[in-house]
Order: sequence, then structure tokens, then C-alpha cells
Amino acid sequence: MSGGLPDRASVVVVGAGYAGLTTALTLADAGVDVVVLEAADRPGGRVWSAPHPRAHAIDHGGQWVGPTQTRLLALADRFGCPRFPTHDEGVHLELWSDGSIHEGTSAQDSTAPGHAEYRQAVAELEALAARVDLDDPAATPDAERLDSTTVASWLATVPEAARPRLALAVQGVWAVEPRDLSLLHLAFYVASAGGWDQLMLTRGHAQDQRFVDGAQAPALAVAAHLGPRVHLGTPVRAVRGGGPAGYTVETDRGAVRADRVVVTTTPPAARAIAFDPPLPAARRRWLERSVMGDVAKIHLVYERPFWSDEGRSGQASLFTADDLPGVVFDNSPADGACGVLVAFVYGDRLRTWAALDDERRRASLLGTLGRLFGAEATRPVDLLVQDWVEDPWAGGAYAAVPAPGAWVEYGHRGWRTPRAGIHWAGSETSGVWHGYIDGAIRSGDRAAAEVLDALGVPNRGQEDR
Repeated sequence: MSGGLPDRASVVVVGAGYAGLTTALTLADAGVDVVVLEAADRPGGRVWSAPHPRAHAIDHGGQWVGPTQTRLLALADRFGCPRFPTHDEGVHLELWSDGSIHEGTSAQDSTAPGHAEYRQAVAELEALAARVDLDDPAATPDAERLDSTTVASWLATVPEAARPRLALAVQGVWAVEPRDLSLLHLAFYVASAGGWDQLMLTRGHAQDQRFVDGAQAPALAVAAHLGPRVHLGTPVRAVRGGGPAGYTVETDRGAVRADRVVVTTTPPAARAIAFDPPLPAARRRWLERSVMGDVAKIHLVYERPFWSDEGRSGQASLFTADDLPGVVFDNSPADGACGVLVAFVYGDRLRTWAALDDERRRASLLGTLGRLFGAEATRPVDLLVQDWVEDPWAGGAYAAVPAPGAWVEYGHRGWRTPRAGIHWAGSETSGVWHGYIDGAIRSGDRAAAEVLDALGVPNRGQEDR
């Protein structure tokens, strides 16, 4: 990886996250001369697994894989990246605004009130999702009404007992508040995953397994396989030209000329690139109205997973904004060498937490975990915080959320439509597992297929919808 930049390549891929790496891998497999330019000093994008002396690898970004995320599973198998089941056995806890703690199981049943009403509302969402056009969500029947209705407005129509659980689900999956996304985008996301429970549950669903060496392991393997084609620490500043003369991709380390360019960055990073001539208005407006989620991921490392002593799974949901975080999982390593809890803080909770000084942040977090898991939870041997809002290249996580109205106004032509020799990938451009690692891989397959078709090169790979 890295080394001197070539003067020219057939294709330049901007970004070495899973979308960019998959695009480049497919093109390289087909014999196309491809170069990957990555601004950060590592591949993986929003997936980052840092070594840790006790926990082996800490996943600061995306980490899980489920059985229907077949592209990620296939990539991991190709490069020999082992997995293990997510720690899920035992009682899950729920902390409610009245201070009560209720218990549940992996089947998502609970002793707390409102569960039946919640399932009724989910059935309504599933019915909406069944109507969504995954290839063009703006073409969904009744799209204008759905895209102009915020999820907060929809929540006001469901039984009150169901609202806290639904609101927490929105915060946990989209890292925004219900007021920030439209009912159309919610329904599209559910459809892209194959159902609401696919997003929410663990065993057999999106949180089913983890990677022994961290979720970045397949990305690192692909980058190593691509070798000198991947250039790290190389932020792209401008893309100029087009037509028969091709493009000039300008970076802090020089320029590369190419026939085609595939941009795979987050929308904020794409907006920071100067395009000359400018991008079509629909694409510019789509990028402007696609806002990253607000989320911090916090790992607490302990000598051992003490919560299992009392039959607890380490999973918890917190239904009051006065408590931080929103959800907690057992993120201990596969070999059980230590205990690790991972806590997610997002949306309004993150904004409240970020305004505190370091001492009060720590006290707030540990106080809540102590209420859930006992005094031992207040004595971690290590505490690590990754605030994705502060990441200079991602600008937030997990994925970008289009503002209400954006799908109908700009989605049809601005979502992922290529312009001349510029193509778009990234998890936000996938119609299947949108917002997930698997979706990023699918988007890379699709973008590579577009390029191969334009170059007249046979494609032996797979395409996204």
C-alpha cells in the first residue's frame, strides 16, 4: 500500500472503505488498471478495529455481520477472516424513565409494558416497507406523503405505550432523532434489510456474528491484496475534466489522470471535493441534504465478563434520555480473555454528553452502568471513546440520513446516477443492506459493473440491485 502516485490509471477510486476496496478488487480481478486514493492513514472507512492488549481488537466502528449479509460473508471467506457468535446468552435489561429495570430475552420479549403495541406498530412499518421500490425509493407509491412525514409525526399516531421503544430503535439504528428522518427513508431502510427484526435482533439477524480479528480484518486483507494500488494519506481535493480527455484527480500528493472515477466517500467528504465542471444540481443537492448520524461508541474493558455470573447477557436498553448511553452490548473477545461492554451514545444524548467535561462524562456513563450491572461495572480497567462526529473524513456515523423531502425532490436523479465518467458507491448508495458494511460491498460491485460495462470488459462479479 501507498508509495509514489502513478501519473495515470484507467480508473481512480476515491476512498478505501469497504465500497472503494470492493470496487477496486472487482476491477483488478477483471484486469483493469485501478488506483485507490484514501485520505486517512488506514483502509476501512467507518470500520476500524484497533489492537488492544487485553481485548485483542476493539471495533470502534461497524462490527457485526448477519446471515443474510452474504457479500460481507463471502468476502470474509475469500480472505480467511474467522467469525464467532455475538455474546447473546442470558437476560437482557431495560431501564425505564420511572427507574424500573425490566428483563427480556433474545426473542425481544419483555416484562415492560407496551410490547404488544410496539409489535403492532412494527407490523404497520413492515406493510409500508413491502411497498418500497428499492431501485428508486422516490418511485414508491405515495412517496411524497411518506417523505414529507417525519418519523416523529408518525410516532404521534401510534399507541403511546409503543413510542419509547420505537424512538430508541430509531436512535439506535439511524443515530438521529425521529424528527430528523422521513417515514419513506425509514420504510426503505427496513425493506433494504429484509425486515424490522433483521435490524433489531441479534441471533440470526444483523448482529449475529463478530470477527475474531475485528470487522476491519477483511478490509485490511483486501487492501494488502491490492498492494501498491492503494494509497493512504492521500486526500482528494478536486476532480477536473471529463469526456474523451478523461479526468484529472488532484490530491495533496500530486495528480492522477484517469478515464473514469468512482467516488465512494461519505456525503460530507464528497461535498468537500471540487468538481470541475460542477456536478449536476440533483447530485449536489442530494449530497447537501444527506446528513451523517451523531454517534459515539464507548468501550469499557474489565478483567472478566462479571455480568454473566448472574445470568445476564450484557445487553441493555435505556428508555430515558436522562441516562447515557442508549444501548449496551457484550463486546468481549472470542477467547474470553477479558470482559468488554460497548455503549452507544447518539442523537440528543450525544449532544448532552458532549457538553460535559471529561470527569462528568465518565461519571454519567459509569453511574448508569452501575445501576444496571452493579458496582463492578463502575471499575473498568480501560475506557475508550470514538466520537464519529469528530472524525475528519467520516463526519459522523453510521450512515448519512437524507432530510425529509430529499428522496422525492432529488433522489431519482441524485442518489447514485453516474455522470459521464464519474460513478458513485458507498453504503448510502446501496438498495440492499443500505447503511451497512454489506451494503457498501454491494455498492462497490454495482459501481465496478458500471465501469466494466463502459470499458467493454467482461464482468465476472456480482452487482447490487
